[in-house]
Amino acid sequence: MDDPTSSAPVVERIAPEAFAERAAAIEGEVGTVIVGQRELVRQTLTCLLANSHALLEGVPGLGKTMLIRTIGEVIDCSFNRIQFTPDLMPADITGTNILIEEGGTRQFRFQPGPVFANLVLADEINRATPKTQSSLLEAMQEHQVSVARQRFPLDPPFFVLATQNPLEMEGTYPLPEAQLDRFMFKVMVPFPSEDDLSTIIDRTTGAEMPTPRKVATAADIVEMQHLARAVPIAPHVTAYAVSLLAATHPDQPRAPELVREYVRYGASPRGAQALVTAGKIGALLDGRFNVSTDDIRGAALPSLRHRIILNFEGEAEGITTEAVIGSILEAVAPPAVE
Repeated sequence: MDDPTSSAPVVERIAPEAFAERAAAIEGEVGTVIVGQRELVRQTLTCLLANSHALLEGVPGLGKTMLIRTIGEVIDCSFNRIQFTPDLMPADITGTNILIEEGGTRQFRFQPGPVFANLVLADEINRATPKTQSSLLEAMQEHQVSVARQRFPLDPPFFVLATQNPLEMEGTYPLPEAQLDRFMFKVMVPFPSEDDLSTIIDRTTGAEMPTPRKVATAADIVEMQHLARAVPIAPHVTAYAVSLLAATHPDQPRAPELVREYVRYGASPRGAQALVTAGKIGALLDGRFNVSTDDIRGAALPSLRHRIILNFEGEAEGITTEAVIGSILEAVAPPAVE
């Protein structure tokens, strides 16, 4: 998240009111297909508008694939799905040079892989080997792919939505901390309520399937990404985000007792970037052009839960990173504004 819009073309910024209206239209159309899960849709859209990436964790069948496919249809962007398996190779994701014969001569030509799309679903990413997982790192961070000393830029917007199944952990390769840190949010996908389940059955077992309308384009999303970065933020709000991040480290004076006792490593500076960027987008989605400390607090769980590493005692005691973040939010109060 160091410079997430560096590869995007220069565009005119839209009005804040248009930002909220366009985002509401996207959420509304996605809601015609995805039943309930409003918080999931909002957090996924936040990552997209931040020009970052999201990691979703949930049991199979909760609509994770359908969500990203529907977003691609609503914003008229290209979409590719990659099913991660233990035998998947890096070239299966990025592409490779192939030898072709043309006009009596042979030459190598680059054949793009499925990562060359606006929206990429990395399904069950923890099933692939670390070598294959790492092939996504450059694409996620630099928005480009390097093959045989050549660099191939990825067209904006570029958004990776990765999923992992928390149940079947045998034979999987947990994501290393460096790659987890590239995801702006880690979103937990909840099981739907009984009312939502009834609606899902009605929509998916009838003669007709709901078809969302296209309400935005790739250029519209890039415009919204630029506006999100232009939202002003007061120094005391930035200081509050920094204080929350510092409190995740057990050796810092702000750290509460739960952090000192059960946390091994705290969140990286990307965690503070995620808090601030999500706060800006949250303000815009709420129709405001200024960020409040409540916007920062609202982004704390998805921004920090995957960036905090528990120690052995914390894992043995069954402490969760959500509980750690809750203790931090209680211990670090927003600064008083004169």
